[in-house]
Amino acid sequence: MSRSDKIDLEGLNADAAELAALGYKQEFKREFSAFSSFCVSFSVLGLLPSFASTMYYTTGYAGTPAMVWGWLIAMFFVQCVACGMAELCSSMPTSGGLYYAAASLAPKRWGPLAAWLTGWSNYFVQVTAAPSVAYSFSGMILSLIQIKNPNYTPENYQTFLLACAAMIAMTLISCLPTKVIAHFNTWGTAINMLFLSIVMITLLAVAGKNHTFNSNHRVWTSFDNQTDWSNGMALLMSFAGVIWTMSGYDSPFHLSEECSNASVAAPRAIVMTSAFGGLVGWLLNLIIAYTIVDVSQVMNDSLSQPYVVYLQQVCDHKTTVALTAITIVCSFMMGQGCMVAASRVTYSYARDGVFPFSNILAHVDLRTKTPNRCTWMNTVVGILLLLLIFAGDVAINAIFSVGAIAAFVAFTIPIFIRITCVSDAEFQRGPFHLGRFSKPIGYASCAFVVLMLPILCFPQTKGKNLDAEGMNWTCVVYGGPMLAIIIWWILSAHKWFKGPCLTETSSASPEVILEGVSNYDDEASLSTTTTKKK
Repeated sequence: MSRSDKIDLEGLNADAAELAALGYKQEFKREFSAFSSFCVSFSVLGLLPSFASTMYYTTGYAGTPAMVWGWLIAMFFVQCVACGMAELCSSMPTSGGLYYAAASLAPKRWGPLAAWLTGWSNYFVQVTAAPSVAYSFSGMILSLIQIKNPNYTPENYQTFLLACAAMIAMTLISCLPTKVIAHFNTWGTAINMLFLSIVMITLLAVAGKNHTFNSNHRVWTSFDNQTDWSNGMALLMSFAGVIWTMSGYDSPFHLSEECSNASVAAPRAIVMTSAFGGLVGWLLNLIIAYTIVDVSQVMNDSLSQPYVVYLQQVCDHKTTVALTAITIVCSFMMGQGCMVAASRVTYSYARDGVFPFSNILAHVDLRTKTPNRCTWMNTVVGILLLLLIFAGDVAINAIFSVGAIAAFVAFTIPIFIRITCVSDAEFQRGPFHLGRFSKPIGYASCAFVVLMLPILCFPQTKGKNLDAEGMNWTCVVYGGPMLAIIIWWILSAHKWFKGPCLTETSSASPEVILEGVSNYDDEASLSTTTTKKK
């Protein structure tokens, strides 16, 4: 496609015209609203199953202080990242999301590399999300069997097969038509909220009946440090649970090509997800902090499911089983939402030739209007990741911290480029923007990420207590593939990858012109300094 190729935008609705101005033709049905986009992202957030999956970090590292004021500190900076992302989403509402923003905002020379690193890091977030949820899902199901039969010990292959079955079920649902998926996630969010409310109310009622609540002094100031590090370092390490739990707020960005009034609805859904999820998540943590009996027992019980052990401490047998069961249902809903978001990210990258065999993957099913091939590819990769189960608990748990690190890297690269390389005059704001607070919020986001990236790689133990089994393998599980991606760039990809590949150009209206575009070749690749709409 040459730059002289034009399309007539007359007859296109506002969303299709805006997408054409960004260089893409409309390929999905726009059947998501701001609320249904929020529903998908809230399903991906999955506060109840996310907390159950990451209680090892949020509670186990520093005890109850990490759950109350530690959560608030982490959430302030997470909200900064979410607001910066929402501003970019309003300006460039494409399914490529942060990957497209990094390419279009970076200086011409560095645009393709910025897109390459952002895209692959974001892909690692997406592709590890569903298997990590499936692993937690299978662990909670097997823990119910252990509760009923204390002599039963789950085998690794049982956990693996159950997690694989969950992945396949999530995939089948994610391959349904867009409208069905939107309705499914809307109901899933309603169920998530209902079940979360039931759990919170039940814990308050049952815990208050069975034993006294913990004192304010114990909850807010008494560290129960399960690491070999100082209390301050343990508190920072506990942020891994918050970061992983809250990483789903980027989903509306990736669904923006399926959302009506995307430049307004999608950023609103991002901010709503982060703010509402952060507040409700803090209330859940507050309840558990005031009702937990023994943090050390919760973390070290042979059941290896801290959330279920906590329920056993405060509830009777039937209540424990019931609350675990509804958490399992929420976990499945969460995993399915992760699968949907991941498929859209994968499709946008395949459309731009990032993956091997991208020409095969970049396909939208004519009947369902969904990228089913990308969905199944992610399922295969996720099942391969689940093989880490056979390497032990530490290895498989690395996919949680990998998701946190990969998310932070992908989320902040375009924000960093925005605040350092693009002036306010050059940046074309969308309807949602941060005004004069854009750069201060961006700097706060980047500073927090720089602080947290090495901390997320710290092991729980140190010195003579540290061995291969207790090592934090995050740097290997994330750093290894990223190193391979960088080597691939140096040896080959820099020669052919020029950034997002545009499928349309337009100049029919001065309101919708994509300027600053260079490197237009036969595939219409995008390598820009800034995306502007005059």
